[in-house]
Amino acid sequence: MYSNPIGRGTPAPKKVTAPDVRARKGGPALAMVTAYDFTMARLLDEAGVDLLLVGDSLGMVVQGLANTLPVTLDEIAYHARSVARAAQRAHVVGDMPFMSYQVSSTQAVESAGKLVKDGACESVKLEGGEDFAEHVWRIVRAGVPVMGHVGLMPQSVHALGGFKVQGRGDGGEARVLADAKALEEAGAYAIVLEAIPPDLAAKVTASVGVPTIGIGAGPRCDGQVLVCTDLLGMGRGHSPKFAKAYAQLGDAIVAATRRYVDEVQSGAFPAEEHSYKPNRADESGSRVSEQEREPARVVNLRH
Repeated sequence: MYSNPIGRGTPAPKKVTAPDVRARKGGPALAMVTAYDFTMARLLDEAGVDLLLVGDSLGMVVQGLANTLPVTLDEIAYHARSVARAAQRAHVVGDMPFMSYQVSSTQAVESAGKLVKDGACESVKLEGGEDFAEHVWRIVRAGVPVMGHVGLMPQSVHALGGFKVQGRGDGGEARVLADAKALEEAGAYAIVLEAIPPDLAAKVTASVGVPTIGIGAGPRCDGQVLVCTDLLGMGRGHSPKFAKAYAQLGDAIVAATRRYVDEVQSGAFPAEEHSYKPNRADESGSRVSEQEREPARVVNLRH
């Protein structure tokens, strides 16, 4: 009755692991895409993406919020469970949302553990460089791989004064470079570089021994990441400068739904091929069940 939830029956491919990602430094570029549900994750996994990021961007993409700050750890875990069920090959990364790790290293380890235990994540991602290097070190020592994130950090949107390019000027460059080096030394297996000048991204990529994954950081990173709805052209309104739509599924969804509405209202849907075989048809051709054609029997339960 429903579509097969486990794909097309082909053998499961080899799973991408954190060490596999780390080994791709300077090798074939890594492709990461965000995902928030089973269906989207299954399709992206089938397409061959290397990593699926359950990002706190779900606050904006799924929940319609102005930023990522209200997203909770439980919400990330909930969405990650759905994504993990679909990911036969791709490595599943869970974002650690605002105030799930900033308070202390102990809190950071506990939150990372929750995403692995309750969310079925295979690694976690957190924002911040030197200030949170100890947190990264302790999470890694607890057995959870960590992906770093420097440059524009959406969880610091108020402190930054908005979603602005980072790493401008000598001071900005030095800060991003120092943050990336601190994360590498703490044990991060990869680092996201967001919204920084492409020449700076190239410097960071050359200065660290782990892969860099860019978003708005130019082509000279070890990989790239896009939000799934940006990639597929499903958004409405403003689109980030760095986003490229490889399809216009938003328009296609609207057009398909309009045809559905028209057919329902005209009576064209459902047609005979979309209906089950009737029990019996009366002379006018309408479907009549046995219960409707025969009178009900009265049973005396006193005997």
